[in-house]
Amino acid sequence: MNPSTVSIGFDSLKSFITAAHNEYETCSPQEPPSCFALLLGVVEDDTATVSSIEFASNVRATDPVALEEFSQSIEPCFGSAYGNTRRGFWCAPSDLLRIHRQAESAGIEILGSLHLHPDWHHIGPPEERGLRISEEPTPMDRYMFDSSRYPVNMICYLESGRRTVSAALAAWGPPPAGQPDVPCPRIALKFSVH
Repeated sequence: MNPSTVSIGFDSLKSFITAAHNEYETCSPQEPPSCFALLLGVVEDDTATVSSIEFASNVRATDPVALEEFSQSIEPCFGSAYGNTRRGFWCAPSDLLRIHRQAESAGIEILGSLHLHPDWHHIGPPEERGLRISEEPTPMDRYMFDSSRYPVNMICYLESGRRTVSAALAAWGPPPAGQPDVPCPRIALKFSVH
């Protein structure tokens, strides 16, 4: 069942936003920031309740299968920018197995993922500044959401202001099965306070 609401605690969000901000602060136009976590919890009564998040590592630059997938399928469909191995995410299989076992032993499941979108149209290389990035899914995100079929896919968007860096969050379901060009449904986002 695809939930219409997702509930997540402030502590989980704080740990992710802190890690994402650290990545953001140390990136360069040639080295995009990358931050990815899996969401663990349960779906009950049309609500996905996230009980914890678990960070995962990216093997996009080192796994031969990931390299081949990006060069043969991703770049032709979504652009040469994905030739940069810091663009896109391929979860380390060892992390995925570890987190799956952890969830199973706790009687919960992997609900989906949470990943970072930086304001790349401001901080990226000049040739990539025409693309507006936000907490909305990109075409690449829709492809990944359709491939994974996780019921909850969250995006954390970081944007620099004059004095601060702000964060925006949104949650999305996968596109309808067999219709990858249909927009991903937005999921209402609630924050639990204890």
